[in-house]
Amino acid sequence: MVKETKRWWKEAVVYQIYPRSFADSNGDGIGDLNGITAHLDYLQLLGVDAIWLSPVYQSPNDDNGYDISDYRDIMDEFGTMEDFDRMLAEAHKRGIRIVMDLVVNHTSDEHAWFVESRKSRENPYRDFYFWRDSKDGREPNNWGSCFGGSAWEYDEATDQYYLHLFSKKQPDLNWDNPAVRDAVFDMMNWWCDKGIDGFRMDVISMISKEPELPDDPAPKGLYGDFNPFVNCGPRVHEYIQEMNRRVLSGRDLLTVGETGNISIEEARRFANADESELGMIFQFEHVELTPGRAGKWTTEKPTLAALRKSLNKWQTGLEGCAWNSLYLDNHDQPRAVSRFGNDSPEFRVRSAKMLATMLHMMKGTPYIYQGEELGMTNAGFVSLEDYRDIESLGTYRDLVGAGVYTPEEMMACLQEISRDNARTPMQWNDSENAGFTTGTPWIRVNDNYREINAAAQVDDPDSVFSYYRALIRLRHEDPAVVYGTFVPMLEEDPAVYAYRRVLEGDHTLAVYCNFTSEEVPCGWDCGEVLLSNYAGHKADLLQPYEAIVLRVG
Repeated sequence: MVKETKRWWKEAVVYQIYPRSFADSNGDGIGDLNGITAHLDYLQLLGVDAIWLSPVYQSPNDDNGYDISDYRDIMDEFGTMEDFDRMLAEAHKRGIRIVMDLVVNHTSDEHAWFVESRKSRENPYRDFYFWRDSKDGREPNNWGSCFGGSAWEYDEATDQYYLHLFSKKQPDLNWDNPAVRDAVFDMMNWWCDKGIDGFRMDVISMISKEPELPDDPAPKGLYGDFNPFVNCGPRVHEYIQEMNRRVLSGRDLLTVGETGNISIEEARRFANADESELGMIFQFEHVELTPGRAGKWTTEKPTLAALRKSLNKWQTGLEGCAWNSLYLDNHDQPRAVSRFGNDSPEFRVRSAKMLATMLHMMKGTPYIYQGEELGMTNAGFVSLEDYRDIESLGTYRDLVGAGVYTPEEMMACLQEISRDNARTPMQWNDSENAGFTTGTPWIRVNDNYREINAAAQVDDPDSVFSYYRALIRLRHEDPAVVYGTFVPMLEEDPAVYAYRRVLEGDHTLAVYCNFTSEEVPCGWDCGEVLLSNYAGHKADLLQPYEAIVLRVG
């Protein structure tokens, strides 16, 4: 076991901004860089240390910026490179670092590399992507795309198919080609030289594919599953180590890789303590606890037992070997308080604070998704026309068309799981469009913005926002929150999630969280109350959605 070293990114709290939905400065209904700059004081007040910026590169926006056509230019809707430079400088003035979203498993089909690649089979860029002949008059294999339909698109000009694990406008890059790696690493160094502070790496565990691209031998749905053949592929660690040598090492960067369907053992390799690959990874297990008849699409909510089992496994499994990232929601997940808590008017505030306590007191780097610090909820859209997400619309078409779900069942799934639940505009105040824009927003604002907004919370000492400030302050002040060992407690309790954080030779913290709307018995430790979402406590009881942090030794 490698001795754990102190790093700024271990002690930091990261705030994720989805630029399209954060703040619109010019009235076109789309968030932009100048909108972010205008709200940096808000983030400084919250106390966060870094911003993870979802993609702002030039893009035709088939998948809201995750289809990049130019890695060294800014999306027209978001502003200019001068706007970016000003935002970066203003963030740094406030002690806030900027982490870029690195999307290099695929590009847009409008990227210059792919434009060249599809011109002919002999083009020098042909091998930048995966081109294959048809098989038996059909696609080269049976893989399905994440966004519905086949993972292959036929190109008549050269009579071959190209691979796209996501949208047909997102062709996958061939990392086995050294020229691809050269181009990617050169681009990364360009951004580092500009002064950014790290990378969140989109689906980075998928960059190495099984060379044969074989069929899924036992498909369970309309198409085969590509994951066994692309996730943590044969050369992925070789490529990440090369990236580390050529870009990351010698720079003081936060690096986090998005790695779905990953094991503890693989995570230890990606985020190993000797830092030869990445600083940490995002794993998905705890947000994928309720598989439905067709993947994630279900209305079932996770149980505490399943959530605790998953979170505790990752906490103990990476202890001393690798670093955890802590999150409950992001741009790809529904709102945390709606998914894991209780978003009813009676319990929304209490449960939002309870969930924040549970997460931020664990070992790892916590990530706050924009609006989470306000207790923002799922969108509640009742019409398919309100949705904008390519995944939601494509899956609705496929699953309803195939009779897997009725339209009513699929709409209920979208209300629970759709990525658009997290993409509604940031709720700044109770004016029209929640203060997000003076124009028509690109996606509907949540109807509850008059009750849930930043203006109503920043000066309210009992608000969700103020509670997040207190959590962040506690993390910055108490080293046990960052470096203490995680020790599970009450692992069979049906209502309470509890654990300790033990800093050897210093002190111990105890955390208790009630996941129910009832009072529950809990013989919690005696000690100094450091933080709680209740002003008064009851001996041997936890009140509905109560959370309490105690110094017990």
